[in-house]
Amino acid sequence: MDLIRVTDVQKTYKNGVVALYDFSVTISKGEFVFVIGASGSGKSTFIKMLYREEKPDKGEIFIGGINVAKLKNRKVYKLRRKLGVVFQDFKLLPKLTVYENVAYALEVFALDKKIIHNQVMKVLNLVGLKGKLRQYPDQLSGGEQQRVAIARAIVNEPKILICDEPTGNLDPHTSMEIMKVLEEINKLGTTIIMATHDKEIVNKMKKRVIYIEEGKLIKDYEKGTYYDENF
Repeated sequence: MDLIRVTDVQKTYKNGVVALYDFSVTISKGEFVFVIGASGSGKSTFIKMLYREEKPDKGEIFIGGINVAKLKNRKVYKLRRKLGVVFQDFKLLPKLTVYENVAYALEVFALDKKIIHNQVMKVLNLVGLKGKLRQYPDQLSGGEQQRVAIARAIVNEPKILICDEPTGNLDPHTSMEIMKVLEEINKLGTTIIMATHDKEIVNKMKKRVIYIEEGKLIKDYEKGTYYDENF
């Protein structure tokens, strides 16, 4: 059974721009998928639909058996418990420490403090920040801030991690360090879907590549690159 199934999705914004048209794709558990395309191609709309920031005008989106397209607003939180989301601009809370930023994602579930502590330390160790838990975001480098954001996104052990241009603000070396972290998370069984413009990352990692152009799925390669001659 597919973890994600998108069928005949269409989305037109109020200004008349068609973001997605007759868009269908399936993603299986444990995959690592790059979503690429030029600005305005529809890839960001696709990503946002997965965590229900946007809704399709037509079509179906099933994630872990939940029909996201028809999910009522008051039940969106149930979907987002299954997902982790990482953004380009980190979105950390500046007045909270590294530990507190990550723990906050679990505190909303009113879990026992010991459980929260163990889980937070586990993910901070995974992303290589166990020694920085008392520091604040403005004391960290961009790469370290993104590692905190990743830790926060995976602390509740989501089935899917959605990354929207996570290396967009980082230098090439730091970007590859972040990709190593994401690859380790993927090896532990988390499905990763990452929208990116970074050709070097896509070419080096040789993962599945979904190419969107003018709202349509143009190419879908199991181990593709940004420079594939068929693109």
